[in-house]
Amino acid sequence: MTETRTIVVTSRTSVTAVAYPTAEAALATLVLGHGAGANQSSDFMVGFASGLAARGVNVVTFNFPWAERGKKLPDTQPVLEECYRAVLSEVAGDALLGSGPLFIGGKSLGGRMATHVAASLALDAGSVSTWPTRLRGLVLLGYPLHPPARPQQVRVAHLVRITHPMLFVQGAKDAFGTPDELRAFVDVLPARCEIHTVELGGHSFDVPKRSGLAQDKVWAAVQDRIVGWIQSVIAAEPGVRD
Repeated sequence: MTETRTIVVTSRTSVTAVAYPTAEAALATLVLGHGAGANQSSDFMVGFASGLAARGVNVVTFNFPWAERGKKLPDTQPVLEECYRAVLSEVAGDALLGSGPLFIGGKSLGGRMATHVAASLALDAGSVSTWPTRLRGLVLLGYPLHPPARPQQVRVAHLVRITHPMLFVQGAKDAFGTPDELRAFVDVLPARCEIHTVELGGHSFDVPKRSGLAQDKVWAAVQDRIVGWIQSVIAAEPGVRD
């Protein structure tokens, strides 16, 4: 059963978040931001949040301010990051979600904002929130390496400042950056990184009908990989044994 809550970002801004608690002891909590084209109520976001919760991971989704207001154009990056940090502080203070390993990420723009937040942890060093100390890794679903048809405008400069492991799930036909394009930058990053390719997949891991592949099974396979990766990151921590 989902839980909806209101998160105060500033004195003038609040957003809606939805928690998808797992029915069993949670492996971890994963916070996911939505993309620029749809809010947290999209089939993609609901499908992935529900699927991951069914696999033992608490998931929290949320709207960015522009989506909460029903606008079409995304907010500026500082506003998006501020919102993401407010959500993380809320999660860290929650009795159910606030214990155990924390992973952050999102779909496209939401994932990119998660990387900016992770790349700027020093901004949260003096915060009363515990989320920076609980952070274990990032799950990036369709990372927008560059705008479509503009491969020269890459968005990677900040990634070198991230020290936590990162999982990039990328469609083989993603117009925002293919796995091969992404690998050229990811392979030189200091953090542990993995790229999981969705064969024939687009930006939302959508596969053509002529492929004969069932879309729900494609998404389910991605969700299995995400949970497996989270397990591997947790198992690799000092003092953790299988």
